[in-house]
Amino acid sequence: MSGLKLRADPIIAIDGPSGSGKSSTARGVAARLGLKYVDTGAMYRAMTWWLLEQNIDPSDPLAVAQRCGEPAIHITADPDNPRILIDDVDVSELIRCPRVTEAVSLVSAVPQLRERLVQLQRAECVAAMTAGTGIVMEGRDIGTVVLPDADVKIFLTADARVRAQRRAVEETARGNVTASLDEHAGVTEESLRKRDALDSTRPISPLVAAADALAIDGSHSSLEEVIDQVVAAVRATQGPDA
Repeated sequence: MSGLKLRADPIIAIDGPSGSGKSSTARGVAARLGLKYVDTGAMYRAMTWWLLEQNIDPSDPLAVAQRCGEPAIHITADPDNPRILIDDVDVSELIRCPRVTEAVSLVSAVPQLRERLVQLQRAECVAAMTAGTGIVMEGRDIGTVVLPDADVKIFLTADARVRAQRRAVEETARGNVTASLDEHAGVTEESLRKRDALDSTRPISPLVAAADALAIDGSHSSLEEVIDQVVAAVRATQGPDA
């Protein structure tokens, strides 16, 4: 590992498709380097959960746009205990349910909602910098839209089948499925491919790698190996007097 001293406030953007390991990687990097951590996908999920609770049709962009400014969203930026609250309700676990997963891409495509959440995400970055602490932010448009001037940009990918297997294991552990692991992985792979298509072709902030992002394929790497690669990329940007 490089002997370079890490600057106290690096900004690290990690993007990639659903199930690629962004959250685990970002949390691991933030914990190892002592940085703040923000899961922007959880913010979109929280908004989706709230809209569904309000009986708002996620496929109705006008209704979503009209109501998306109402709920208060608060996140903790602690990688060891990331939580998200909406109107003071801790929804950290509730947002992982299948109905939110099925609707979040539709909600995320609404420009007014994205604009509001991007403002909140940038505010989290400013707060971290003001506190003299860097930040690891992960999502789908961090390096291209939210934090285009990030010090390090990572685009994390993995084979769709590998991502499906990982997601199936997670969902089974949460008790969200009753089918066999292999059966659920098959359904999940199809769902992931559909979501990839929706996320990468939407007109607003599509899922694409920033031109200056480091692409990492984690299909055949362990989580620790991927974290090592990101940490090495961060340290490589730091000067000896940082």
